[in-house]
Amino acid sequence: MNSVPSSQTFFSSPSHPQRILPLDFNNVSELPDSHAWTLDDNGPIDPFTQETFPFIDFAKPDVVNLVRDACEKWASFQIINHGIPVSFLSEIESQTRRLFSLPTERKLLVLRPPGTITGYDSPRMSSFHPKLLWTEGFSMIGSPVEFASQLWPEDHAKFCKVMEQYQAKLKAFSEKLLAILLQSLGLTHEDDAKWFEPENGCDETICVLQLNSYPVCPDPARAVGLAPHTDSSLFTLLYQGSVSGLQVYRDGAGWVAVEPVKGALVVNLGDLMQIISNGQFKSVLHRAMVNNSQHRVSMGYFYAPPKGAKVTPLSKFIDRDHPPLYRSLTWKEYLDIKAKHFRNSLEKIRL
Repeated sequence: MNSVPSSQTFFSSPSHPQRILPLDFNNVSELPDSHAWTLDDNGPIDPFTQETFPFIDFAKPDVVNLVRDACEKWASFQIINHGIPVSFLSEIESQTRRLFSLPTERKLLVLRPPGTITGYDSPRMSSFHPKLLWTEGFSMIGSPVEFASQLWPEDHAKFCKVMEQYQAKLKAFSEKLLAILLQSLGLTHEDDAKWFEPENGCDETICVLQLNSYPVCPDPARAVGLAPHTDSSLFTLLYQGSVSGLQVYRDGAGWVAVEPVKGALVVNLGDLMQIISNGQFKSVLHRAMVNNSQHRVSMGYFYAPPKGAKVTPLSKFIDRDHPPLYRSLTWKEYLDIKAKHFRNSLEKIRL
């Protein structure tokens, strides 16, 4: 499981030159060879030996200890009492389904322009695999009104309002979660995380909302929604609705399904968390699988620092017995490396 790719590049770094458009899933009755994978999975997991995937109540007084334990063992967990109402999450899922239910020719009107973030597209990891992925997506930072007005010229206000509100709610919770993560590492935001502060007093934090669609698949045993990868961000907040498909990889257990819990968000640690903690916390390897009966959607929010932030193992984790594992660089420089060395970007900065 070495040299796995990371899924998100948030800036205008050059993408792989081969542009891959999403498949017209509504007009496919059999799995095309272009999307047929040969999966080399671990065998079935013994339910009597499998540990329970972490489930954390953010309102618990011992939340810092719970988060530390989950991060050290899994690099991922589900969380409730995050402050976002279940009814609002249901509305987000509804608007996401509304988008992806549009005809393919309509969605292609808002294809993501090269070198930008917002728009409809295939995952950027697609070009780095021999087979294509059974998925489509729509990314945004801030208001999607420029694109939504092309999808629904007379009826885009609701979609835009919900997406803007959701990003604001996730941003607020992400800042609370970051504080807990830092505490779980024995850090304080004030003294140990100056690298994360916005430049010139402006909040330049890079937060991307990614809407994902995994249509019903005629042969899910040979298809993949998202291939195994880690995220580049500090962490990702994922709402996966009511349809399962997310799996995380754990040494000694293999692929473990993360079953949806009503109202819960999944937290996945990313590459930057691995860097700043000098490997104490790892980024989680995960993937998305598909099924032949239910259209699955998910909504991922990638939380990352300002583009000029210096990313480096923090001094607390460095001593004579624990030298720095990664060289210092800016977040933008890391993304540039990602664009060139997609599969082994962490190894490229390893000392």
